[in-house]
Amino acid sequence: MSRGSASVAKSKKPYLYEVDLMRIIFIFGVLLNHTTTAFEGRIANSSGSQLFLEATHLSLHFTRMGFMFMTGLVLVLNHYNRNGRWGQFWRKRYGSVGIPYLGWNAILLAGTLAVTTGFSWQKFTPQYWDAVIHGNQFYMYYILVTFELYLLFPLIVWLFKKFPEGHGQIMIVSITAQMMLLIAIKYGLPNVDRSHWWYLFRAYGMNVLVYQVYFLAGAFTAIHYKAVDAFIHKHARFIGWFTGVLAIGTVGLFFFDQKVLHLSMAATESVHQPYLLVYDLMMITFVFWVDRGYAYWREHGMWGWLDRLIHAGAKVSFGIYLDQTLALALLRVILAHIQLPSWGFVLLLPFGYLFVIGTAFAIAWGCYKIPPFGALIGRPQWHPFKKGVRQHDQIIRKAQSTTR
Repeated sequence: MSRGSASVAKSKKPYLYEVDLMRIIFIFGVLLNHTTTAFEGRIANSSGSQLFLEATHLSLHFTRMGFMFMTGLVLVLNHYNRNGRWGQFWRKRYGSVGIPYLGWNAILLAGTLAVTTGFSWQKFTPQYWDAVIHGNQFYMYYILVTFELYLLFPLIVWLFKKFPEGHGQIMIVSITAQMMLLIAIKYGLPNVDRSHWWYLFRAYGMNVLVYQVYFLAGAFTAIHYKAVDAFIHKHARFIGWFTGVLAIGTVGLFFFDQKVLHLSMAATESVHQPYLLVYDLMMITFVFWVDRGYAYWREHGMWGWLDRLIHAGAKVSFGIYLDQTLALALLRVILAHIQLPSWGFVLLLPFGYLFVIGTAFAIAWGCYKIPPFGALIGRPQWHPFKKGVRQHDQIIRKAQSTTR
C-alpha cells in the first residue's frame, strides 16, 4: 500500500452507529426525567400518585451520568491520536459549544422575563451574566461541566498514554475515589458550612471532578472498544438482570433516605449518592449493550425508516437538550389548564412525554435546517473553514455508504 493510500485509510474512521442510539436513549431519558418533574407539580401532595412518581424518580437519573460517559467516549474517539494540537481543539470545542451556551441563555432568559416581570435591560444584563458564569439556569449545568472537561481533557489523554499498561488500575482508582467522594457528599457535606466556599465546590453539581469516573469510563471504553464490547457481550445476561435489580433497588433507596435518614426530598432525589454510582455504571453498561445490538440490527435488515429517524434524532440531540426548556414550559402551560385527579395526570404522563419529545425535536430540527440557526445547536450551516468541513462531511458520507 502506498503512503497516500495508507493516509486516506487512516483518515476514514468507522462510523459508530451505536453512538447514535446512545445519544437518543440518554437525551430522551433526560426529557422523561424532566417531564415527570413537570407532572409532579400538578399532582396533589401526599397522594399515592405523587409518591409513585417520587419513588421511581431516582431510576431515571442515570441519564445525566450517561451524558458524561458519552462525552468522554466521543472526545477520546475523535482526539486521542491528534498529537497534542490542543490549541486547535480548544478553539473548535469552545466555539461550537460556547455559541449555543450564550445564545440559549439569552433567548430563554429574555423569554422568561418577558412573560413574568416584563423585559428590561436593567433586569436582563445582571441576570444573564449570573446565568452564564454559573451555568445554573435552564439545565445548562451540563455545558458548564463540559467546558471544564475541555480544559482538563489533555490531562486525561496524557494519563492514559503515560500508563499504557495501567488503564485498569486507573479505573479502579477512579471508581474508589468516586465512591469516597459520594459518601462524603451524602453523609458529611450537609453538616458543613459551605457558604464561603468557591462556587464550583459549594455547588458541587457543577464541578467536573464529581463526574470524573464517567468521563474516564468513556475514555477507557473508547481506547479498549473491542475488549469492552466483547466483555459486555459475554456477560450480557448477568448485566441485564443485575441492572434490573438495581433499578428496583432505587425505590428502596428512596424510602431509606426518607424514612431512615429523614433527608429532604431534594437530598433524597440527589444524583450524588453511593448506591447510584453502582446503578449508573451498570445502566450505562446495559445501554452500551443495547446500542451494539442496534448497530448489528441495522446491518442485518433493520427498517430503513427507523434507522433514518434514529440518525436524525442523534444529529440534533444536543439541540434537543438545549431547547428542552421551551418544550417543558409549553407543557406546564397546558397542564395548568387541565383539571384531573392525581391518577389522571399519571395516565396523561406518556402523552405529555411524547409532546415534549416532539416539540423539542421540531425546534432543534428547525434550527438544523434553517440558516443561521444551526449555530444555536452546535451545527452551523456556515463555517469559516468551509473546505475542511466539506472534506470531513465527505469522509463521513463515504463511511456511511460503505457500512450500508
